[in-house]
Amino acid sequence: MDQGKVGTMRLTVVGSAGGYPTANTPSSGYLVEADGHTIWVDCGPGTYISLPVDPWEVDAFVISHRHVDHCADLLAVFHAFGYSPCPRESIPVYAAPGVNEAMVGFVEPDDDHPFWSVFDFIEVGDGDTATVGPITLSFVPADHSVPDIATRFTVGDKSLVYTGDTGPGEWDEIATDADLFLCEASYQGEPGTHEYPFHLTAREAGEIAQRRGVGHLVLTHLSNRLDPSVSLQEAAEFFEGEISLAGQNDRYDV
Repeated sequence: MDQGKVGTMRLTVVGSAGGYPTANTPSSGYLVEADGHTIWVDCGPGTYISLPVDPWEVDAFVISHRHVDHCADLLAVFHAFGYSPCPRESIPVYAAPGVNEAMVGFVEPDDDHPFWSVFDFIEVGDGDTATVGPITLSFVPADHSVPDIATRFTVGDKSLVYTGDTGPGEWDEIATDADLFLCEASYQGEPGTHEYPFHLTAREAGEIAQRRGVGHLVLTHLSNRLDPSVSLQEAAEFFEGEISLAGQNDRYDV
C-alpha cells in the first residue's frame, strides 16, 4: 500500500489463533496502517516476535479486552520500550476497562517503575472516539464475559471494523456499511448451542455481515481444533459478499 496516499488503510494480520498460539499462528494481533501511522490492535502471545514492522514505528495500541490471548504480549512491549537505551514514553493504549489493572497486577510496579511512563492507558467505552494521524477510531462495548470493545477505524470514506471477542448483540450496528469486517468466529454449527455464549459462530458472523451491508468479511479467532473450511462454508451460506480467513501475514487494503 502507498502509505503516502491519504484515504487508504491496510490491515495486516499478525496472529489470529483463538485462545492460544500455535507453532505457526500467534494469538490475536493486527496492524492498522494509514499515511505512515500504525496502530497495533491486540497483543496476543506470539505477536511481538512476529510483528512485521519495527515496534518503534507503532504510534498507538488498541486492546479489546484483558483476556491473555489478546493482551499478554503488551508485557513484552513494555520490557522492550521501558528498558531500551532510548525508552519510549506515553504511548497511547486505548483499552477496554480492566486492561490497565490486569497489566499492573502482573508487573506490580512501585511508584518509580518505568511502567508508569511507557504507556498512557486510556479507558474507552460506548461512544468514545480517538484519532491517530488520519485514522478515526470509534468504540462500542462488545458482548463478552469481561469488558470488551469493538472498534471502527475510518480514513476518509473507508472503514474497517474489528469485533474483539463477542457474542451477538446490539454492538453490531458499528459494522454498518464497513468496507472490511474483521469478525471473530470461534464456533461452528448452530447458534445458541454452545455452553459459553460470549463468542460467535461462523454463521452468525455471516449473518451480521449480510445484515450490516459490509463489503468484505474476514473470519478470525477460529479455534485451532476446527476445520477452517467448514467455517468459511457456514458463513458463506448467509453472506453474499467476499469472505476470507485471517491468516498470519495476510494483508488487506481498504
